Amino acid sequence: MKPVQTHPEATQALLAALGSEKVKTDEATCFAASFDNMRLSFMPEAVIRPGVEDDIGTVLKLANQYRVPVTVRGRGTGNTGASSPIHGGWVIHLDHWDKIEIDPVSAMATVQPGAITAKINELAAPHGLFFPPDPSSLKYCSIGGNIATNAGGLRAAKYGVVRDHVYALEGFLPTGEKVRWGAPLRKFVSGINLRDLWIGSEGTLGVITKAVIKLVNKPLARRTFLLACRTDEIALEAAAKLMGSRVNPAVFEFLDTQTVEAAEKRRGSRVFSTDELKGNNETHSILLVEIDGHPSVLADDAKKVRQWISEYAVAYRETDNEAEAEALWDIRRTCSQAMYSLGNAKLNEDIVVPFRSYVALIKYTREIRDRIGLATPTFGHAADGNFHVHIMYDRDNPEHCKKAEAAIHEVMKKVVELGGAITGEHGIGIAKSPFLRLQHSPAEIQAMLAVKKALDPNNILAPGQIFDPLNVWEHRPVKVTLAWDKH
Repeated sequence: MKPVQTHPEATQALLAALGSEKVKTDEATCFAASFDNMRLSFMPEAVIRPGVEDDIGTVLKLANQYRVPVTVRGRGTGNTGASSPIHGGWVIHLDHWDKIEIDPVSAMATVQPGAITAKINELAAPHGLFFPPDPSSLKYCSIGGNIATNAGGLRAAKYGVVRDHVYALEGFLPTGEKVRWGAPLRKFVSGINLRDLWIGSEGTLGVITKAVIKLVNKPLARRTFLLACRTDEIALEAAAKLMGSRVNPAVFEFLDTQTVEAAEKRRGSRVFSTDELKGNNETHSILLVEIDGHPSVLADDAKKVRQWISEYAVAYRETDNEAEAEALWDIRRTCSQAMYSLGNAKLNEDIVVPFRSYVALIKYTREIRDRIGLATPTFGHAADGNFHVHIMYDRDNPEHCKKAEAAIHEVMKKVVELGGAITGEHGIGIAKSPFLRLQHSPAEIQAMLAVKKALDPNNILAPGQIFDPLNVWEHRPVKVTLAWDKH
């Protein structure tokens, strides 16, 4: 699909201001910037790779003058379509802005938005430091996107989410003025906290050009436990019990029996052998627990975990060896791709529920499975209730599509009824826009829109994202192979 120039005069003015080296309008470049990991393509008219910060101010001022939509893009690993230019216009591409500076004395890093999250940790490690938020795409995703979605990851329960690790942000208001929120200081309370307003705003309130982030000491030791529970309910009851024991796991993952069955099929082997399961060949729910910290503290926590395991597990393994821990992790890392043995397409929602609702949620997902005949594998972060609920279906089967769409609406309604949230770490984007009004009252949404209007009076940045419901099921994903698909 070729770019449609709906703002030709504006694009010509942009080319005149920045030049053809920074502004591209060819089909290949525009297509590559038209989708994220959700893979719904919306073609922009031009893609801009700024050379200096003033270029961004120029783009935004021209966009306001000509009323051109602008979408900011990093590495395109997001799952909700938040970096898709759904109304066309221009894309500001920042993946080449990837500088990282580590300050080991202050335990801070100054980073540009295109810096890959794993690279930050690679450079921080020699100083005994690390950046805790670890989305599953950390080898590919950029820190700008992490900030824009307030990403979490596997370690969020112990170490917090991105918002807990940002000292300062620099960038541009939608109208093109340069601003700085916060400072590279451990304490800063001057003025209204607009820094946190940008975090999690999904590129709708400003363009981030630099961030100062908090690093923490790398734990001296870690110990990993993998255990099998007879049923999903027992596993989730066990999860709530461990969290109530005052053990603070760095990682605590739950895989329901549907997920385990799919993962074992993809692996070609059982997680636990028949002998380990004492002759039981049924598929079991899996819990993965990792504790970290000083060895002396770890030893005490490990005793508590083993006692807990003795109450709930039918089989388990543990290790403090790095290579052996990676082997235990294999089952969790297999989950996402393993889903496709249950259907060639999926609707995936990263919901959150309180501890008291864990069992009710898993029972509801199985109820839907039994009622509509589509798999509903669920896995995720047991320490904070952030689970990934899937509806697997055949995209070429109209009846499957109809059932899947209806089912995901039911799931989201149920999540809110259970006192939960429609997203925990992926953001809203376009994927969850149909559900926003399940979570928020009209007054709450109007307050959000008032902030958007105040900072972006011409609705330039990411128009249509978050607040305008889009039936994403009516759009067919493009068939592309992305770097992270191969791993």
